[in-house]
Amino acid sequence: MMRAAELYGGSLYDLAAEEKQERDLLEEMQGVQHLLRENPQYAALLSEPSIPKEKRLELLDQAFRGEIKPYLLNFLKLITERGLLFQYVGMCRAYEQRFNKAHNIAEALVRTAVPLEEAERGKLKEALEKQSGKQVVLKERLDASLLGGMVVEMDGKTLDGSVAGRLLAIRKKVEEIVL
Repeated sequence: MMRAAELYGGSLYDLAAEEKQERDLLEEMQGVQHLLRENPQYAALLSEPSIPKEKRLELLDQAFRGEIKPYLLNFLKLITERGLLFQYVGMCRAYEQRFNKAHNIAEALVRTAVPLEEAERGKLKEALEKQSGKQVVLKERLDASLLGGMVVEMDGKTLDGSVAGRLLAIRKKVEEIVL
């Protein structure tokens, strides 16, 4: 199933890149994704096989014509026709990954026990950009199990500066000494 999401999302990116509309389409895709997430009953309605396909496509037209680019509207119609709307989030992810790679952008997942302050966020972003040589987009998640500090995942690497990580490292050293 992920293969379909990657194929469709990547194909849409290729089309947008040909038209030099990658960033605009990404923003619109994220807007539609947000709308579908906020209104799961609408997504269920569009995926309901008992509703004729023509009616579901008409619902998409009514909701989005003139609001989003025709490429994206036609894309939504295509995946609705093929019963793939439930994979839209994966398609957005695939599109975003292609966009980030093409524009030298790295996504960094930052897990903290408490929300970062704006100054901390800026310093972290600056340090990660300097280290990676890429523009960095921070995605933040709260994780109380860290106790304090942060864990950063970026480009397949994990930087663990959490209290929980430090305690685990101390525990391992103590166990090595005791054994």
